[in-house]
Amino acid sequence: MSWFRNLSKFSTITKPPRKTHPFHHFPPLTFLSHHFTTTTTNNHGGLEPTKPHEKPRVVVLGTGWAGCRLMKGLDPKIYDIVCVSPRNHMVFTPLLASTCVGTLEFRTVAEPVTRIQPAISREPGSYFFLANCTSVDTHNHVVKCETVTEGTQTLDPWKFTVSYDKLVIALGAQPITFGIHGVHEHAIFLREVYHAQEIRRKLLLNLMLSDVPGISEEEKRRLLHCVVVGGGPTGVEFSGELSDFIMRDVRQRYSHVKDYIHVTLIEANEILSSFDDRLRRYATKQLTKSGVRLVRGTVKDVEDDKIILNDGTEVPYGLLVWSTGVGPSPLIRSLDLPKSPGGRIGIDEWLRVPSVEDVFAIGDCSGYVESTGKPTLPALAQVAERQGKYLANLLNKIGKADGGRANSIKDIEIGDPFVYKHLGSMATIGSYKALVDLRHSKEEKGLSLAGFISWFIWRSAYLTRVISWRNRFYVATNWATTLVFGRDISRI
Repeated sequence: MSWFRNLSKFSTITKPPRKTHPFHHFPPLTFLSHHFTTTTTNNHGGLEPTKPHEKPRVVVLGTGWAGCRLMKGLDPKIYDIVCVSPRNHMVFTPLLASTCVGTLEFRTVAEPVTRIQPAISREPGSYFFLANCTSVDTHNHVVKCETVTEGTQTLDPWKFTVSYDKLVIALGAQPITFGIHGVHEHAIFLREVYHAQEIRRKLLLNLMLSDVPGISEEEKRRLLHCVVVGGGPTGVEFSGELSDFIMRDVRQRYSHVKDYIHVTLIEANEILSSFDDRLRRYATKQLTKSGVRLVRGTVKDVEDDKIILNDGTEVPYGLLVWSTGVGPSPLIRSLDLPKSPGGRIGIDEWLRVPSVEDVFAIGDCSGYVESTGKPTLPALAQVAERQGKYLANLLNKIGKADGGRANSIKDIEIGDPFVYKHLGSMATIGSYKALVDLRHSKEEKGLSLAGFISWFIWRSAYLTRVISWRNRFYVATNWATTLVFGRDISRI
């Protein structure tokens, strides 16, 4: 029984550990001590400035199209890469609407940051921090951050700092509500995976509630009325996906309520205003044909069960999706940096923030300062992606010329400025139809297509643009499964 006596030495009962901060559970990590410092003040610790024998550090704020394309192109042999973001993945937004109705699974549109830039999880000086940036001290080259927490039972946010040699702000933008009362409380946006999950759960819940005995006709029509505000590509694509879901799946599996569910798209002006006139007319015709009701109007107020338009019309709804464009976030507006018209962070032709050393801005949070004479670029994925690619090449060039350190870029020739050329626009409108507008601008003439061929081009183009082969396989498999078996309607 000697084995039992030895085992009993390790089986003593201990009291449950006291609830402390998660960082306190880890033993001292000597191999990281030259990177991190810890203090007892409100600013608990952080990454110290890089030493002469270490690689310079690029800090990237955000994991959108711009930030992820930048990190993908940065050379980890030249720089240590540190990313700070409240999400650890990039969202492939063109396919996000398809996940709301079960055409695609949610994981197909989420690409982990560590797969985009493997150095973040492998290199000793590169990190990803799940946190929000709270402020930037450009004078001392420091970013102040606060960890992300969820729920009421979590610990207080942990505050820390990150020193940088080069800082890239790619924080994106937030949905515009125009100050309309009730939007944040009752509407759902469509920019993140959790938005799509919320839309799906709400839609399926309303479908099941409407089939319960005793529900009045009026309440059933309200529950099954899906209202989309905003006639841009996101709003139109979601309306098209939703109408497809209704016609091909709901009418078969919820036959008792099939005549009550419908979609209304509200737009103050023309839908798809950036597209060719002929394509807009085609989209209007096809959406109407598939059961989408188009209403031209402006929302005045949003209540928990109805919206009120400027002309006094009341529109009851069970699901409200808000897609009216984007604008600068409160953090972007609060940063003490030059601003472009509209409140974005001001940049020059090389995507640098003027009058501030070693700070760059890309994506939806940035715009040209007035002195450049250039208009603000549209908030599109292709703009952000191309800016990220350009800046990655620029920073690699600077690093090879020994300009990667803080305050060491002054005497380096950085090359040609960033030039954006619009490659065209695409949007699906449901029923195996889409629009492809290949004009470089609204004023120019060019190729424009509509119909099934455009839908095939749309799917082919986005399948090739999905970042990893893993997610391409997922997307192709989901499309094939949906075509054969229909969409999944499980409410999970």
